[in-house]
Amino acid sequence: MGFAENNQQTDIGAAVRNGREILLQAYNWESHKYDWWRNLERKVPDIAKSGFTSAWLPPPTQSFSPEGYLPQNLYSLNSSYGSEHLLRALVQKMKQHKVRAMADIVINHRVGTTQGHGGMYNRYDGIPLSWDERAVTSCTGGLGNRSTGDNFHGVPNIDHSQHFVRKDITAWLQWLRNYVGFQDFRFDFARGYSPKYVKEYIEGAKPIFSVGEYWDSCNYSGFYLEYNQDSHRQRIINWIDGTGQLSTAFDFTTKGILQEAVKGQFWRLRDSQGKPPGVVGWWPSRAVTFIDNHDTGSTQGHWPFPSNHIMEGYAYILTHPGIPTVFYDHFFDWGNSIHDQIVKLIDIRKSQDIHSRSSIRILEAQPNLYSAIIGEKVCMKIGDGSWCPAGREWTLATSGHRYAVWQN
Repeated sequence: MGFAENNQQTDIGAAVRNGREILLQAYNWESHKYDWWRNLERKVPDIAKSGFTSAWLPPPTQSFSPEGYLPQNLYSLNSSYGSEHLLRALVQKMKQHKVRAMADIVINHRVGTTQGHGGMYNRYDGIPLSWDERAVTSCTGGLGNRSTGDNFHGVPNIDHSQHFVRKDITAWLQWLRNYVGFQDFRFDFARGYSPKYVKEYIEGAKPIFSVGEYWDSCNYSGFYLEYNQDSHRQRIINWIDGTGQLSTAFDFTTKGILQEAVKGQFWRLRDSQGKPPGVVGWWPSRAVTFIDNHDTGSTQGHWPFPSNHIMEGYAYILTHPGIPTVFYDHFFDWGNSIHDQIVKLIDIRKSQDIHSRSSIRILEAQPNLYSAIIGEKVCMKIGDGSWCPAGREWTLATSGHRYAVWQN
């Protein structure tokens, strides 16, 4: 039975306007080995009690690879994470606890079932959405148009310029939204196709909240991260704009800068205008901040945050403007102390009503010290430099290794 939602007139922009989302990435690269839907169902009460509004789940559909990122039959919800029945039980439990389920939407590419033009596996015979070669971009062996973005190599890339493709994808997203019960969307490999299609899909399926993964490299000189990352954050902002401002985007700029800053380069956390240097400094209501994810951290470790500094990272993103995301590993696998420190920071964010658009005044950005006042209600410092706010109105709210937070 589906979720016949009473308010089908979802106000697409309401969650972004409200600005009080706190996200959990609820898996890592190895989760498919661990009966995942059942494992998560047991954790829903803790996720809800901790204050998360949405939990991003791994791709729910049948996939060529166990992690879910090489989808084939989009309408099959039996995956290495568990059966359709277990997924529905999980989504139902999340609904009861008022935590939204975020679906990982992998629509840049799709593994074919049969050989077509050129002997490539670029047809989808025998399964729902039985597209032919016209659905695959010409640059990845199909008979469609050229890609409207970057190629994801080694697999047919979907040609979103085809009307029949967009009609089918929109119907599938509506099915995930209304029948399966996913309320939020995360768009995988958003560099791969034009953001105007993301806009069309959001307008068609009406998720409550959307976030895109627009990930390209920060500006480096050799191995040295440059101070000025304006061109990097501008590319993410251009993508958000291309979605009609309907989607948010992961703030890869902040992640790249913050993980260098915590190594004793906190001067990086104030840009030349005196603002935060990531997307969060320019468009905080659309910036989804994070420390690590299943690609950068976990067992892939493509671009990891220094593990002995993650609480400084969370002290930054959970007190700052933007939309913070906590990674499953840190919350559930790194011990009770880290879990409880993160929960405490979330508590302070909520009780002091810090939100995505809260004001920020950066007070110090020195090699070994960063401090700021957010929303005039929270003050924080990270780094091993000693510092505390002037004025008797501030009381210590929490502190830990190389971080402290005050409130008034």
